Amino acid sequence: MSWPARFMRLPRARRRMLLEAVLWLGAARLAVVILPFKWIALHLGEHMAQSPEVRREGKDELAYEVSWAVRTASRNLPWQCKCLVQAMAAKWMLKRRGAHTTLYLGLAKDGKHNLCAHAWLRSGDAILTGVRGHKRFTVVSTFAETEE
Repeated sequence: MSWPARFMRLPRARRRMLLEAVLWLGAARLAVVILPFKWIALHLGEHMAQSPEVRREGKDELAYEVSWAVRTASRNLPWQCKCLVQAMAAKWMLKRRGAHTTLYLGLAKDGKHNLCAHAWLRSGDAILTGVRGHKRFTVVSTFAETEE
């Protein structure tokens, strides 16, 4: 079945979430390509802060829906949506909905001793984007909305 047919078979709420993910992924990709990171960082939350690792009532299902939408959209777009772009898009989508998240930036060396970077997003105790291999990276920076 083609992707337009699969898209149209989705419930309306999931189609809207997927379209929103496409818009945020596009905005995040554009930001990463044209803006210095120090400007992007201003819109990611408080630097070196972390959100609570406890589940918040009613936010788990929302976090998983956003995660699904971002991952699904990123696989089907004509531009690259690597880990940082996915984490930024999901963070912004969840921030709009009042969910607290932490975006992590990490570094590690690969098998050839080259430095590799990775980004992932956590909400509560769940890793929403960039979960694959995130444990091998050393966290060098975080951005979060903290509880008020």
